[in-house]
Amino acid sequence: MLDETVCIVAGGGNGLGEAAAHELADHGATVVVNDRGTSVSGEGSDAAVAERVAVDIREAGGEATAHHGDVSDFEYADRLVEETVAEHGRLDFVANFAGILRDGMSYKLDPEDWTAVVETNLTGQFAPLRAACGHWRETGEDGFDRQRSYLAVSAGAARGNLGQANYAAAKAGVLGMVRSVSTEMHRSDVRVNALVPNGYTRMTETVPEEHRPYTREEMPPEKVAPMVAYLASEAAEDVTGCTLYAGGDRVGVFSDPAMEAVGVKPDGWTVDSLADHFREDVAEDCDLTRTDAHF
Repeated sequence: MLDETVCIVAGGGNGLGEAAAHELADHGATVVVNDRGTSVSGEGSDAAVAERVAVDIREAGGEATAHHGDVSDFEYADRLVEETVAEHGRLDFVANFAGILRDGMSYKLDPEDWTAVVETNLTGQFAPLRAACGHWRETGEDGFDRQRSYLAVSAGAARGNLGQANYAAAKAGVLGMVRSVSTEMHRSDVRVNALVPNGYTRMTETVPEEHRPYTREEMPPEKVAPMVAYLASEAAEDVTGCTLYAGGDRVGVFSDPAMEAVGVKPDGWTVDSLADHFREDVAEDCDLTRTDAHF
């Protein structure tokens, strides 16, 4: 299904990224496994993490190489794309699972923890997207043999999550980025999508065991991987600008933000008219206290 397809899997050293790298290779893709080899909180660096996954894929009969570096660094992201093309002759697909967590309530969140999480989870999505799109625009002027594809990984936290203002902001930003860039790149035969995955990973293990939503056996990361391989394949032609879901036995498509209610006043609204009519008339059927949804 993915023969002669060259893929970069960023954050491919553990969990969902590792499972995706194996799935892509199992279907014939050549995989470049990128990982910085950090802890869940983004500390440390270990080139052996990506290399281990690449070795495992090769020992299973697939084709894979490792590439150690930080995808939130624009120069490194450019080099990752350039060296992939130089070594393998082309780049067809990028799946980006790179991410870290540094949780804390907003009113006492360390500014460094805000910056680190936003840099890794949002800039770390944009830098390789920018690099890949630049390469595809340059090389695809005369048309591709098939569409190229970028998959940015978001999270359910994009809807809001207690103690994760930094992570939620970054993951929500990914969705806006995907909607924008997918429109820019569609004319160039490049698909850009977001995936909200659900599977047991190192991040799940940061939750106290008694509060974890599921076990690894209930939600294995391997069940997310087929959606990733599908989006890399020609079977997903013209699937672009979407926010998709994969987890357990379920896959799905999220709706884009849409206005739930609207009120029109020909002469414009005032504070008094809003006080008189907004809650009772304009938003009559809307739940205006939504905090429970974010726990």
